Parts: sequence; structure tokens; C-alpha cells
Amino acid sequence: MSTDENAVTVASVGDFITEINGFKTQFDVFRLMKRLTEAFGSRAFMVMNLPSATSLNLSSNSIITNWPAELLAEYDQIPLFSSSPVISRLRNSTAPFRFDIEVIAKERDASTMETARGLFKRFRMSHGAYFPVHDASGTRGAVSFSGDRAPFTLLEMMELTYISTHIYNRLAEIRDLDTRATDTLTEREIDCLNWTAAGKTSVEIAEILGLSEHTINHYLNRATKKLDTVNRTQAVAKALRLGLIK
Repeated sequence: MSTDENAVTVASVGDFITEINGFKTQFDVFRLMKRLTEAFGSRAFMVMNLPSATSLNLSSNSIITNWPAELLAEYDQIPLFSSSPVISRLRNSTAPFRFDIEVIAKERDASTMETARGLFKRFRMSHGAYFPVHDASGTRGAVSFSGDRAPFTLLEMMELTYISTHIYNRLAEIRDLDTRATDTLTEREIDCLNWTAAGKTSVEIAEILGLSEHTINHYLNRATKKLDTVNRTQAVAKALRLGLIK
């Protein structure tokens, strides 16, 4: 980015924070994150909870993201999660850091190094940064921005660290408010989320429950809205985190 672009970004930080503090839904944060990602010349973002030592994939720890679905699916299927040097660094440090896939891939084991490098380069997400965060309860997480632009400058790292802290904190506040909404999920909506989590399609769930596909989609869309998520995959992930389904 040029100096002029950085000046605009600096002037916008306060506006971003004002917006974040006024958000009422997770989708509000999602839309802001898309704008923020574009403003900083990146291609994708992720806000995630720090995976526990027993976690098996990245997708279940993602709160909101616009990573390409194919990339996230391949990442978890290969799998690349268990040997991720990024996850290891997040578990062992609270300092923000930049990454270059050419460099960080070398920290992987030999069996996943080339695969990881090729995957992220294919989706033009070979550079970026991670910003460790935490909420008032002590829950740790991270905000990341990825793309193929030049490495973030020190000023940009400072700006994004400050913004990321506010983003994660607001999401935690919204999550606390969400508990009221999740109490209103119906038994049928929970059934549909459970079967979706088990890998069933709407057609298959309709056959299992003896309902029409249209009705199943209606239940899932309503559950997605009540959970303040953007699609059924995120609705299932959130329902799992909240203990609504198993």
C-alpha cells in the first residue's frame, strides 16, 4: 500500500471501531470484516477460537470466515490442521505475526509441506497475518487476514491488532446475547441441525423425518437465522459449540 492509502486507513480505524461497538448480530460483524479485508488489500479473513489440543479440524473452530469453502474443506480433509505451524504458534504466543506460505510451509513435516504451499497459493492466500485475541472470560482466539498482497507494514499490523481486539470482544458480547435466541429453537429445527451435522442432505432428512424437502429447508433457514449465522454449515458449527446438538 502507498503512504496515502495508509493515511486513509489510519483515519478509518476510529470509524471501524465505532461501527463494531454498535453491532447487534454476528452477520453485522461478517459484513464489516469483508469491508475491512478489502480496505487492507487482502482476499480472505477468519475469526476463530483457539483450537483445543483435541481439536481435529479448523472449520469447527471458525466463528466467521469468507475462506473459499473448497479451501477449508481440502484443508481439513487432507488433513493439514494437526501439523499446522500457525496453530502451534497461536497456542504458544500471544504476539501478532505475519506469515509467508513459502517460509512457514517449511516448518511443516515433509508429508504436508508441498501440499500446504500449493493449496494456499492456488487460492492466492500466500501472505497475511494472525492477531491473537481474547475475551473477558479468558477465551482465546485469533483474527487472520490472507491474500497475495505485499506483507503488512508495521503501521498496518498495529491498526489490525487494535481492530481485531474489538472484533473478538464484540463477537463475545453478541454470543452472550445469543443465548436468548437459541432458547427459541424448536425441536424440529434442532432435529434438522442434528441430521445436517451427521452429513445428511435436505432430501435425505426429509425422507428420515417424513417431511417435504421444502419444509426441511424452511426449518434449517429459520434455525440459521435464529443462530445469527450466514449458512447452515455455520449454524451447525455454532449449535455444536453451544451444546444444542451433539
